[in-house]
Amino acid sequence: MCLLAFAWKVHPDYPLILAGNRDERHARASAAAGLWSDAPEVLAGRDLEAGGTWLGVTTAGRYAVVTNYREGLNPRKAPRSRGGLTSEFLLSTMPTADYMQTVQPHAADYGAFSLVGGDRDSLWYFSNRGGEPTPIVPGIHSLSNHLLDTPWPKVQNAKAQLKLLLDTDAVSVETLLWILADRRPAEAGLPDTGIGPELERRVSAAFVQDPVYGTRCSTIVMLHKDGGLTFSERRFDAAGEALETRRFWISAP
Repeated sequence: MCLLAFAWKVHPDYPLILAGNRDERHARASAAAGLWSDAPEVLAGRDLEAGGTWLGVTTAGRYAVVTNYREGLNPRKAPRSRGGLTSEFLLSTMPTADYMQTVQPHAADYGAFSLVGGDRDSLWYFSNRGGEPTPIVPGIHSLSNHLLDTPWPKVQNAKAQLKLLLDTDAVSVETLLWILADRRPAEAGLPDTGIGPELERRVSAAFVQDPVYGTRCSTIVMLHKDGGLTFSERRFDAAGEALETRRFWISAP
């Protein structure tokens, strides 16, 4: 997942509104979102190489997402997959703060990551490149391949567009997908993450279109004030064409 924009405790009807794009190599095998056969309380896509997930929710109202933290073209190979952080949280009943604390002593076992996880009452953030686990304050936030709210162009644009939807009472699954569909690269303010200016520009769009590495899916999660969850996933092929849109509703407990 390489772009995440979310509003936490901002909307009167939806304590959490989350929109995210997963960017990955098109050759990496993955399964579309659905209830897992071996853990039917989990609703998520699945990485078929390492078994974890980039973003998911549960029937109990837990949710989590992980992004990588970009460190050049050839980051070190870590012994554990970042997707395991997300799936282990979803499978756990541990309070979010406690889970984040248990990850911290072993954070070096993973490639560079940022992890967001929560439930109906709390939302936390932790990066193994950014200090202690911390609760996320109410507001509009965004995350790409650096720390939470690092002011990259795509991060700033996503926050501004989400704020506009909230201010104009225009939040819906389709309008949130519209934010994620922006394929315009930034023209200024690009970061230097060690991948070179041409590639920095190519991946600076919210939606990355590239035949080798690009946006694989867009996901929307909306947590209703009664505890119900809306989950929508739109998947794309290597040409950036939509393959299908899956929609799910999890009732309040």
